[in-house]
Amino acid sequence: MITIREIAEKCNVSVATVSKALNYAPDIGMKTGQRIRETARALGYFPNAAARALRTSHSYSIGVLFVDETHSGLTHEYFSQVLNSLKEEAERNGFDVTFISHNIGDTSMSYLEHCLYRHCDGVVIASVNFNDPSINELLKSSIPVVTIDYLFDNCSSVLSDNVQSMRDLVKYVYSKGHRQIAYIYGEDTAVTRSRLASFHKTCEELKLTIPDEYLRKGVYHDPRSSGLATRELLALKNPPTCIMYPDDFSSLGGMTEIERHGLVIPRDISITGYDGIYLSQVLRPRLTTLKQDSEKIGRLAAKLLVDAIKSPKTYIPTREVVPGVVWEGETVKQIDAAD
Repeated sequence: MITIREIAEKCNVSVATVSKALNYAPDIGMKTGQRIRETARALGYFPNAAARALRTSHSYSIGVLFVDETHSGLTHEYFSQVLNSLKEEAERNGFDVTFISHNIGDTSMSYLEHCLYRHCDGVVIASVNFNDPSINELLKSSIPVVTIDYLFDNCSSVLSDNVQSMRDLVKYVYSKGHRQIAYIYGEDTAVTRSRLASFHKTCEELKLTIPDEYLRKGVYHDPRSSGLATRELLALKNPPTCIMYPDDFSSLGGMTEIERHGLVIPRDISITGYDGIYLSQVLRPRLTTLKQDSEKIGRLAAKLLVDAIKSPKTYIPTREVVPGVVWEGETVKQIDAAD
């Protein structure tokens, strides 16, 4: 078995320097640390996790708590991209990722109990019901936490710029001549409230009067609810010329319902999505959507949590806002505003 001492001799450095490099200590130069870790890999060195935990008082394990309304888990196209980026950044810093739930086998436990059971050094929380007492118990614990798309005292947060992104998307639709714009929004979350408020504010600035019946509640990542809401919108005496969906995946339900009505996108009606998942760009016609920077969101969440774990005395909770960009697809038709 290869030892740290053998790596130190090979790299002509001290045992302490090798130990710091393998633990990604900040006081080791980037090139030196990389050279030592590459040498360790080449020699076939594999650290003993238990010994490492005892020596450093860290488990080098990050918990991820992700529970969306439709229980889609890792099949969720948008959040799977965020979580993959988070995982890559965590592993680059020497941390493993563990998913947190309420159950271990037949044993039920709180989220905090699961984190303690797994000896998590910190937790990233995304897409959960933040009113859940079990979530609040974890947020108020001594375990470092980073939230995604939610603000909480004493925790760092990574937020999509939902306000500016919705503003950009509405203004794009407006620029294409649309004045009868409907919006199917998701369940009541901080993200939904930000997007809905931005939708109203932007329409107000553009002097657009949006009838109440043009606003329909749906569920994120749920084509069925969006399909039903689309059916209601199409049945109106004065239907919209453009329907904005809560996310790209949900827009599939709307597209199916539009097709059932014998309508063609965008000839007869225009639509937009939100998220910018891969699927949106392989659909035909290609979906016009708001591309969120999922890679950056996941990477920043992991980086902030690693900083909180490694430097607890100097760590100051911060808020990172990540902008999105409108992807101009083929589902929003240019029309005469007077029509």
